[in-house]
Amino acid sequence: MKSSKEPDFGATGQFELTGVYHSDRKADATFATTLGMERIKSLLLLGAGEAHLQVLMQLARHRRADLDVTLVTPWSYKTSAAMAAGYVAGEHPLAACQIDLERLVKEAGVRWISARCSGLDANTSSVMLDYGASGATVTGQRTSSMVGRPAVLTCDYLSIDTGTVMERRQLDGFLPGAADHALLYKPTEQFINRWTQTVNQARSRPGTSLSVCVIGADTVGVELCFAIGHGLKKAGIAHQIHLVTHGQALAEDQTTGVRKRVAALLKKHGVAVVPQRCLRVQAQGVELDNGTTLAAHTVVLATGDQPPDWLAHSGLAMDRGGRVEVNTHLQSTSHPRVFAAGGVATRPGPASSKSGINGQAAGPDLALNLLATLSDQPLNNHNPNAAGVSFLNCGGGHAIASWGPLSAEGHWVWRLKQRQDHHHLASLR
Repeated sequence: MKSSKEPDFGATGQFELTGVYHSDRKADATFATTLGMERIKSLLLLGAGEAHLQVLMQLARHRRADLDVTLVTPWSYKTSAAMAAGYVAGEHPLAACQIDLERLVKEAGVRWISARCSGLDANTSSVMLDYGASGATVTGQRTSSMVGRPAVLTCDYLSIDTGTVMERRQLDGFLPGAADHALLYKPTEQFINRWTQTVNQARSRPGTSLSVCVIGADTVGVELCFAIGHGLKKAGIAHQIHLVTHGQALAEDQTTGVRKRVAALLKKHGVAVVPQRCLRVQAQGVELDNGTTLAAHTVVLATGDQPPDWLAHSGLAMDRGGRVEVNTHLQSTSHPRVFAAGGVATRPGPASSKSGINGQAAGPDLALNLLATLSDQPLNNHNPNAAGVSFLNCGGGHAIASWGPLSAEGHWVWRLKQRQDHHHLASLR
């Protein structure tokens, strides 16, 4: 068995250490010299969002002997947010919408540390880690208590694609009681696990009706209402669903034509739309701003996600919503060695999206630019295609498509969405 001090030259010519993060800069420089390089450069990928998955794919195709890469994410798999509603609706098994990260990081020659980021100092390129109550995983192996786990990582280049979160401190101010009594839609992996438990518990009580309250009326909340209804029906569970808009217009992030279609379909499927703001989530339901309490066995919070708190103290240039401001190269406007994509990033200007930069669309450009900047090559401009087709899954083999002001719906739209989602996941496997 190799000592942790012995370099593994492997296919990448990198150090590969099990259980610890290699941070011996002197040893790095010595090893790099033997390869005819000035030194090995380090890249830290924070989060396993859609953009970073494509970065891993690019690294698997083009391994770099002069590059040491570490991925920090708490999960050993990635659940596709685009397909999560389909799983809830009973349209496909869970395995069909998950990606095995262990296989992906091994093929890319990347070190994986199972932890969460708890702090970032962009000026010193230092990242603080939180391992939680469970043991961390490094390079796919469970880290024993005898192996040191790094509290702080430093790097030459940093890329952030953690996605938005629902943290207790944020939720306590946004909606009291939600952290204790609601199923939170973020992170998707945790929501899927808890929703599966909810369905199994309902199955164990035949003859009873499950009352579900979904809070949040944008696309995520609407899709969840449709998915929950179809999934419970398929499971033979009697149910009633309420959609509390919580100050939002119904499907306000969609076009006028899609909003009309959504309203008609919700009515058709018996989803009661409650145009009230929720004041508090309780164990037995939700308290509304009209003075009434809406009883519910299960409350699902589908709104209120924000960039993680630690970004606000990172020293990076941010917008008012707490997202990292990036330029056309997906590069921080204040720290050129930091890149960002997904829900935590935004382009300055009036046209910036509230949901951040689409990670799936930005992934190829992010991968190219990370490798280019490491080689001091010109960077590629990321020009998102605003005219692309978007889909809204209505469950039961039905979906709505929109393209600019145009929209259409039907089973054929659902099949088109399924084909696109499965094709994208297949490209990452």
